[in-house]
Amino acid sequence: MIQSMTGFGKHEIQLPSKKITVELKSLNSKSLDLNARMPSAYREKELELRKIIANSLVRGKVDFGLYVESTGIETSAQINEGVVKNYIKQLDNIGGNQGNTAHLLEIAMRMPDTMKTGREDIDEKEYKTIQLALKEALTEINIFRSEEGSVLEKDFLYRINTLEKLLTSVVEMDPDRQKDVRERLEKAVADIKADVDANRFEQELIYYLEKYDITEEKVRLANHLNYFSKTLNSDDSNGKKLGFISQEIGREINTIGSKANYAPMQQLVVQMKDELEKIKEQMLNVL
Repeated sequence: MIQSMTGFGKHEIQLPSKKITVELKSLNSKSLDLNARMPSAYREKELELRKIIANSLVRGKVDFGLYVESTGIETSAQINEGVVKNYIKQLDNIGGNQGNTAHLLEIAMRMPDTMKTGREDIDEKEYKTIQLALKEALTEINIFRSEEGSVLEKDFLYRINTLEKLLTSVVEMDPDRQKDVRERLEKAVADIKADVDANRFEQELIYYLEKYDITEEKVRLANHLNYFSKTLNSDDSNGKKLGFISQEIGREINTIGSKANYAPMQQLVVQMKDELEKIKEQMLNVL
């Protein structure tokens, strides 16, 4: 079953003093293009988190966001008392010893270095909570991708079925095409009003018809369409493989069109190209 590269997953976990939110968004891309946003205090775990995401999502343009919101009274910031007292003293001296401490404190707290933050190591339990939230978000985004993939699969099956019907029409039309080509050649020779060796003419006619024979192309195109359907129903999502098969389908359709030399068949070829183009557009989003 195929998967889309478009997806979204989000999971929140509430701790006693923090709310942890993990958010994942993905769009189509030829390879894995992962952009991570997280607080600087958690950057040491970025590579490990990236590896977890890469193993699960494989391919796509992925935006990963880790948000940690403090909901309790804990804080890593502390007032730098020595600096604040020194500011108050200097301000008091400049102001002429007016002694309005509350006002001086308000001014001092706006000055540089009045707050100090101590870097704390990530708590192991907290990190396990982050991993759990990431796992749940990955589950959600993969479900989303599978649901989108199911929609794509139905569309592909419809397009392939349409191509098979058009190919059947080509096969049924081929005898009329060969007859038409033969009649046109015979008429062209008759219009010349020249004596032509019948045996030699028949040999040249057979050579000409063989040159425009599409038997091999019809067989190969049928095989490619069948192979596409089988690959579509396989257990793994393989967008690149389906892309290669669609290229081969296009090659056979183009060859039939160049050899047709028959307007009704060329019209069928145009319809086949249109269906294949729609497949290729959607193929860009398959994992």
